[in-house]
Amino acid sequence: MTATTFLIPALAPVYKVIRPYADAIVRITAGGFLIPHGAQKLFGLFGGYGLEATGEYFEKSLGFSDGYLAALAAGSVEFFGGILLAAGLFTRLSAGAISILLVVALGVHLPNGFMWTSSGVEYPLFWLIVVLSFVAKGGGELSLDRLIGKVI
Repeated sequence: MTATTFLIPALAPVYKVIRPYADAIVRITAGGFLIPHGAQKLFGLFGGYGLEATGEYFEKSLGFSDGYLAALAAGSVEFFGGILLAAGLFTRLSAGAISILLVVALGVHLPNGFMWTSSGVEYPLFWLIVVLSFVAKGGGELSLDRLIGKVI
């Protein structure tokens, strides 16, 4: 095994301290950022419109055949999946459901191009890549999955 050479060797102790927490920080942040989006759709919190209005928007503007069901599914995956992802509980399952949601979001945003400033795919694509990493590797050492000994 070769020794790691750092560009700034004085930072090696800092890297050593934060490295065990890096995946957990990203996992908690990704899940935590999803929760308010789900709360907007499900409960009308954080400036959201709730299920009825979001469902109507999904149906009339986005072309979903059952906008209410689509809003319920999207909001539930964001809210409950976000909580599970942040906690690292059933991490691969929750990240998988979130990934499916984000693939659908990519389809919705694709006609707008790439840049998020024009409501393009940049933002959902970024989050899809982040979440897919947890599908691949699970919740990590600092997760409830690991704590209960059920790495799914």
